Amino acid sequence: MSTKNLIFLVFLIFIPISVAAHFLEWGPVTVFISAALGIIPLAAWMGTATEEIAIIVGPTLGGLLNATFGNATELIISLVALNAGFVGVVKASITGSIISNLLLVLGFSMLLGGLRYKEQTFEPIVARLNASAMNLAVIAILVPTAVDATSNGISEGVMQKLSSGVAIVLIIVYGLTLLFSMKTHAYLSDVGEAAKDSEEGEPEEKPNVLLWSGVLLGCTLLVAIESELLVDSLEAATSYLGLTALFTGVILVPIIGNAAEHATAVTVALKNKMDLSLSVALGSSLQIALFVAPVLVLAGYFMGQPMDLDFNPFELIAVAVAVLIANSVSSDGRSDWLEGALLLAAYAVLSLAFFFHPVIEGIG
Repeated sequence: MSTKNLIFLVFLIFIPISVAAHFLEWGPVTVFISAALGIIPLAAWMGTATEEIAIIVGPTLGGLLNATFGNATELIISLVALNAGFVGVVKASITGSIISNLLLVLGFSMLLGGLRYKEQTFEPIVARLNASAMNLAVIAILVPTAVDATSNGISEGVMQKLSSGVAIVLIIVYGLTLLFSMKTHAYLSDVGEAAKDSEEGEPEEKPNVLLWSGVLLGCTLLVAIESELLVDSLEAATSYLGLTALFTGVILVPIIGNAAEHATAVTVALKNKMDLSLSVALGSSLQIALFVAPVLVLAGYFMGQPMDLDFNPFELIAVAVAVLIANSVSSDGRSDWLEGALLLAAYAVLSLAFFFHPVIEGIG
């Protein structure tokens, strides 16, 4: 058993601890921390189960399955928080997930991979295509905010309708990116898939689809339960810790939801599979921007929650900075440890800014 899997196995102990902490009233901080740690191994096993089922159903359905469940943990946490009325935290978690994947995940991957290998290479065409899609996503979430900033008292209902329209466009674009990567230009992904195959090896026998479907279902239910505990204790715990909703949503929630992906991206980078590592980091950012965020906007519409794409301007600045530097670093098809350090430095600067930013002092 790998060290990563062993750590995830140990983290399972925090699931019963979080439940006990909730019912025995050990305090919101204990519930919050234990629920957060309990979600990490569940997210990892959800990802593994999705990949195993994808092997059975074939490349097309498998790709669609991965595209749908790739960020299921973040989506579940955000839906629970949205239903509880924590719209500010949900919006912050969207921008935070994009920033985290582009700067923290990619930064650690390039830094640690670059320390082991002097220079690593990957397919620049795929990186540029991802960059173009991310630029569109930034423009799409910028427009509603710009409309609000340049209008006189636009109503909440109108903003939600505008955001819903933009969300539908983004989901269509996401579908087009899947069609492009899985059908019309699937050969561009061959290098990443080959890297994955050589890393994991050819399985001797096909995975048990019923077993992994059960694992996926069970982990999804447990993530939902842990998310409820996390959200219920969120306001009191973060207030006790002296954290704002902005910092909690942008920094803490994405780290919790993306922990398994972080580990995967860094692990494959250490094995000189930078194509696959880049695919995990950039692909996750795209999925958040083009799929998860629009789904949350539409979900908010049906839940009766004021979820729209009118973000805090500083969040948009941070996303634009993250996209700009990540595109700059990945455009040449090579990476080294210094580029990874630059990405991490950018993340550290933004994290400090969000920590001291006074906006959104209350949660909800």
